[in-house]
Amino acid sequence: MEPFDSSRRQVLKGSAAAMAVGAIGSLGALYTRQAVAGGDPTRLAPIPGRYGALAPAIDRSTGLPLLQLPRGFSYRSFGWSGDVMSDGQPCPDRHDGMAVVAVRKPGRDQHDRHPGRGHGHGHELVLIRNHERGGATPINAPGMYDTGDIGGGQRAGGGTTTLIHRNGEWHSIEASLGGTLVNCAGGPTPWGTWLSCEEIKTDQASSTGRKHGYVFEVHADAERTSGRPLVGLGRFSHEAVAVDPRTGIVYLTEDDRNKSGLYRFIPNDRAGRYGSLEHGGRLQAARVRGKHNADLTVAKIGDEYALEWVDIPDPDLDTIVAPTGFPDISAGETLSGPFAQAWSDGALRMSRGEGIWHSYGKMFIVDTSTGVDAEGRPGRGNGSVWVLDLLTQRIRALFVSGHQLAAHNPDNITVSARGGVLLCEDGGESPDEYGPGARLIGLTRRGESFYFCKNNIELTSTQIANAGKTIAEGDYRESEFCGACWDPWSRTLFVNIQTPGITFAITGPWERGHL
Repeated sequence: MEPFDSSRRQVLKGSAAAMAVGAIGSLGALYTRQAVAGGDPTRLAPIPGRYGALAPAIDRSTGLPLLQLPRGFSYRSFGWSGDVMSDGQPCPDRHDGMAVVAVRKPGRDQHDRHPGRGHGHGHELVLIRNHERGGATPINAPGMYDTGDIGGGQRAGGGTTTLIHRNGEWHSIEASLGGTLVNCAGGPTPWGTWLSCEEIKTDQASSTGRKHGYVFEVHADAERTSGRPLVGLGRFSHEAVAVDPRTGIVYLTEDDRNKSGLYRFIPNDRAGRYGSLEHGGRLQAARVRGKHNADLTVAKIGDEYALEWVDIPDPDLDTIVAPTGFPDISAGETLSGPFAQAWSDGALRMSRGEGIWHSYGKMFIVDTSTGVDAEGRPGRGNGSVWVLDLLTQRIRALFVSGHQLAAHNPDNITVSARGGVLLCEDGGESPDEYGPGARLIGLTRRGESFYFCKNNIELTSTQIANAGKTIAEGDYRESEFCGACWDPWSRTLFVNIQTPGITFAITGPWERGHL
């Protein structure tokens, strides 16, 4: 591949910026928002789950009632914020996206590139977990990106930790990536690594000249993580990624209210191995065929569109101030460089693209705030789930929440080997029959929602001390679930609660219900 010198990059940056500014400056007259029709079908309430009613369940590790679950399910907590990790550091807080990336025999140095094989016995699972931290004490990790001052004497406190779950029991945890910012979600690769996403949109560089808003690849063996950004995957407020194992194409979401694109990265190197994404490729954005700047911020169940893809000339372009009249945002807000280029070429927008997960040739995509609020403002609703068929490139709304009881701002998403769809809810303040608290919400094949689990963390200082933990006492029930993922056999569900920062392994009679 021909070297890309700095002078050529500056020419491209200048031309891309001029193109984007010139094109989007006239969109106020061209743009037509999708009409909000009365009576659009949405889900207004959950259905009774086949697993049964929820009730407080005791954590087998601490003896505390941290979760509400159906009868027959149990769990063990691990990796609490402040716990001492195997590398001697305190476990960082703000747990977020996570996945099982590898299965290996205990004591092996190299991870198994085929985590779905085996019988589930005599093995250890490697999970990699994000920490959505901003300026904070840095995570000292093998892969360090930015060690400079990011402003006001602060340093980048985000990154990842690597957890080992051996023979059905929690075993160890260590740091793997550090010097990054706001690592929200991400996604596993088919070759057994984790793509960690920075959910930040900024043009500011640290004292070392490093910018943020990138994706990083984390190796299953923590010490092999490089800490190098995957610049070709774009610089924007990343949320999650998912890889099509058939083609190697990476699909990406953007979380930037009412100015969020849906992207894909076509790699030059299709070898499917650690580091192959560093060899560049094409970043593209989704456009609805036959519809200029289609608006998906408001939707109804069954909405369906044919997608095509437009190239983004410069994935690393700085932000651009939105033109006057750009719909449904405040004056003076900025568009990410990739979104500005995409929008100028007719690309679609979502409200806030969050979780994305591949399953059986389809991408399940969450928009956490599809819909309207009480004042009728688009892109401030309760959220939706879209399904993109990778062969036909048609996207369809499977689920749209019309009420907080049906789902309140779903975020991360995962799909079991049985095809069960599970959502991590972010809008935790909505009470229901089980009281206040964020929920894990399942979807049926028909897109009906049901409750599977509820955050029940309300702890006194005495309870915390007796459990040997160091968190502050308080009511954490409104804190979001995140990072839900399965082992390769879908026997154990792993999930995080972001604050105070706890990871759970949940087991039970999955075959009884839709998950």
